[in-house]
Amino acid sequence: MTIHTVIADNQAIFRAGAARVLSAEVDIRIVGQCDQPQRLTEMTTTMRGCVVLAARALITDLPALSASAKDASSRLIVLTERDEVLRSEEYALIDGLLCRHTNGTRLVECVRRVGAGERMVTRPVSTMRSTDAVGTRVLARLNHRELQIVGYIVRGCKNREIADEIGTKEQVVKNYLRTIYDKTGVSDRLELALFTLHHPVLADAASKVTDPALRLQTA
Repeated sequence: MTIHTVIADNQAIFRAGAARVLSAEVDIRIVGQCDQPQRLTEMTTTMRGCVVLAARALITDLPALSASAKDASSRLIVLTERDEVLRSEEYALIDGLLCRHTNGTRLVECVRRVGAGERMVTRPVSTMRSTDAVGTRVLARLNHRELQIVGYIVRGCKNREIADEIGTKEQVVKNYLRTIYDKTGVSDRLELALFTLHHPVLADAASKVTDPALRLQTA
């Protein structure tokens, strides 16, 4: 059985990474992607028999989206941010629940099991976040400029856009990226983005130095 899957997420890097991971499986086929709430609603209504993988940030009306999925004989997996908790009544409306920062193995497992008719919805237990030793170690290796570039990569920016943001040349950004790849042990920008998203300490720090409201003064 082929599991037809729709990916709805407002982060281009995450969509690309999730699509690459899922498309590598012979029994999973990506039939649609989107990054807007309205398009998510349209695709859920018109595309039948799918597993809809949707970021909570794109869902404006979960009861309505859940009803549309059921009417289309589809099943709904919600992606949440770290430490994001759904309201009590929302858990019954979905078929799967994943943190956006989950690993590829867990993502594939959830899509397969939900596609087979199972539910994978576990309410989070209030616990202290485990220490992210790898993320902390990599963060210590990066200087402020490198961390900025990591943040823009996660946001899906191209080299030219990053150069404009930090006031430098595109070639300089490429040079920084080579150093960043060496320090993080990845080989390309997609792997860098996924690596960052999987390590909360690094992801949080990169987000802060690229958020216009929180951006630190350039070193």
